[in-house]
Amino acid sequence: MWRKIKFYFVSAIIIGLAGLALYYRFFPQQGVIRRTVDAPAIVQQIQRLSELVTVKYSIQKVIGLEEQKVPFGSEKVLLTVQATVLGGVDLSQLSPQDVTSAEAGCIVIRLPAPRVMHVFVNDNETKVWDRSKTWWTPWVDFNPELEQNARRAALEAVQQAALQMGILSNAQQNAESTIREFLRITGLSNVSFQVSTAAN
Repeated sequence: MWRKIKFYFVSAIIIGLAGLALYYRFFPQQGVIRRTVDAPAIVQQIQRLSELVTVKYSIQKVIGLEEQKVPFGSEKVLLTVQATVLGGVDLSQLSPQDVTSAEAGCIVIRLPAPRVMHVFVNDNETKVWDRSKTWWTPWVDFNPELEQNARRAALEAVQQAALQMGILSNAQQNAESTIREFLRITGLSNVSFQVSTAAN
């Protein structure tokens, strides 16, 4: 009796092991690897890019200002301004809450809105083309601040021109491309972007 029990027990073990071997032979098990999102680490990597200036526009504007004198007469200045506009994304505003995971292992990054970062005048290529006052008021002095007022008006006009030319959308596209390529090097290839409320 004991021999039969032993025989059946050993046979059951052998059959079980054989069945298990056949199962793994025809149904190999593959480990499921899931990437966890370490938002602070991703933000730290992105912020290494610092203030990401992504687009540079060079714009020339002609600005004319006229100042009325008291009690009568006027002064005019005509200025040709060459200016540079830089647009980009300030990555210092990025926080871990802006990095989330989505379906299929996709990482979603909500970037700060692109904006005009700097506008500055190239003094070497900025010229006063004309400055005059009404000929019948020769005693009226030129206003030394009129040219500076024209420069300030030119900067505003240059910035508006850059916005109309699409500097913000170009900055957004370039920022996404740069960050996507940067993260791909670190092993993160499935990345999508959202944009915060636009602000210039």
